Amino acid sequence: MEHDAAINQTINFVKDTLQHAEGGHDWWHIHRVWTNAKLIAATENADILVVELGALLHDIADSKFHNGDEEIGPKTARDFLQSINVDEQTITHVQQIIRHISFKNSFDKSTFHSTELAIVQDADRLDAIGAIGIARTFSYGGFKGREIYNPDIAPDMPVDKSAYKNSASPSINHFYEKLLLLKDKMNTETGKKLAHQRHDFMLQYLDQFYLECKH
Repeated sequence: MEHDAAINQTINFVKDTLQHAEGGHDWWHIHRVWTNAKLIAATENADILVVELGALLHDIADSKFHNGDEEIGPKTARDFLQSINVDEQTITHVQQIIRHISFKNSFDKSTFHSTELAIVQDADRLDAIGAIGIARTFSYGGFKGREIYNPDIAPDMPVDKSAYKNSASPSINHFYEKLLLLKDKMNTETGKKLAHQRHDFMLQYLDQFYLECKH
């Protein structure tokens, strides 16, 4: 299948599948990750079809919205890609990106590495920080019914994947539990450069947040 045809069909599939998704994990999140992935890929030697499909399908069935099932995403992606006759090697690679992209999986020793994963992972992490990352944090926190801030609850710094998945601390704590850690976890030089500005913005936001809390 030609590149453009595969991408266009995938876009339509993702838009349809995620039309009722939580605001931080909807089509526009996918679109931003896809856009950033293409930007980063322009500076790397990578299979652009794998990068684009990986970016478009990375959250097609996020486990946190499917009772913790970490294989539903890779399976959904495989079923779709087979239906549009994408080759087996590409499908397998996209599945591996979906399995290994998330922050929670960084607590485990990684068993898969590729340039394409590094690119899509950086693109996804960029969307978790900066102004967009702040908006997504509070969107998901509201979706889960969490407090915005509680000065009596300190950040819960998870030491393993299970602890991270089960954490339910206030949304502001998520900055310390994840968002502020991402700058130093970027894979590519382009990702690192883009992350710095977004990281600095989050620090400025937190300064203003705590200032207003004192009034």
